[in-house]
Amino acid sequence: MHSKSTSFKTRIAFAGTTKFSVAILEILINAKYDIVGVYCQPDRPKGRGRILTACPVKEKALEYNLKIFQPENLQSTKTQQALAKLNADVMIVVSYGQILPERILNMLKYGCLNIHSSLLPRWRGAAPIQRAILAGDKITGISIIQMNKILDTGDILLEKNCTITLNDTTQSLHNKLVKLGSNAIVEVLNNLDNLSPTEQSKNNITYAKKLKKNEAWIDWTQSAIQIHQKIRAFNPYPITQTHASSNRFATKILRIFSASIVVTNDNYSPGNIIKHNKKICIVATGDGALSLETVQLSGKKVLNIKDFSNAYKLTKLFITCR
Repeated sequence: MHSKSTSFKTRIAFAGTTKFSVAILEILINAKYDIVGVYCQPDRPKGRGRILTACPVKEKALEYNLKIFQPENLQSTKTQQALAKLNADVMIVVSYGQILPERILNMLKYGCLNIHSSLLPRWRGAAPIQRAILAGDKITGISIIQMNKILDTGDILLEKNCTITLNDTTQSLHNKLVKLGSNAIVEVLNNLDNLSPTEQSKNNITYAKKLKKNEAWIDWTQSAIQIHQKIRAFNPYPITQTHASSNRFATKILRIFSASIVVTNDNYSPGNIIKHNKKICIVATGDGALSLETVQLSGKKVLNIKDFSNAYKLTKLFITCR
């Protein structure tokens, strides 16, 4: 086992792009690890003005004056030589968004380690947090794997479990997993010479495809449980939505940020409003009902249901599947 003093001498190259990556990078910075280079995606046009914008990892690296690399890909000899010159012992890869060529995977003393937000082999792929909530999983976690040439299939160095509660959204679960992942990668870095890699199971393999905006439309014929899972999985992005009618408009898009499951014996058709007064709005589903909590009409502010109900009384939510 490495002592803490020797573990900090480990030279780390870091590769990541997202806010999840930033949180892990900051933990490594605060723990005084020797970060010799940070790899992230090139600046991309963003917003209505299409202004070139740095990713969150670049912003954090600039804040700490770390050496930054932003190659379009890692395939070129020049890019690979630049990495070799860093003399890194290990590369930590967290939501980077680039394929690492085999030469890079084999270049460093301890190879490339990936922090993945699921208990592999369940939810390999781009959206493991969202897909776990959407599927109604009760348990998820963090996997630290030794990367190989096939995405998310490497041997497992360490796994840590995390409970998914009925109130967890993608944002809240993300925050839990950041903390778990931070502890896990520090544990791995402190024990690099004493780890026993375990091959991933060949059973129960699932894939977490990237979310598409058209998945955000609610199908009210689904059960209250399924729709509730979707609302939580799609928060903070892209937020579930439905077409709605009310006493003040024929049809508008209504975004639903949060809701709760209601047990009801009422025999209403899916999408019909069971009850809407100044305090609550209950909607029938294919099985059970949902009480809307936080909503937003297209072009308006996000409101809790009490404030929304002061201005509108919903009459129907339409079944929209795209």
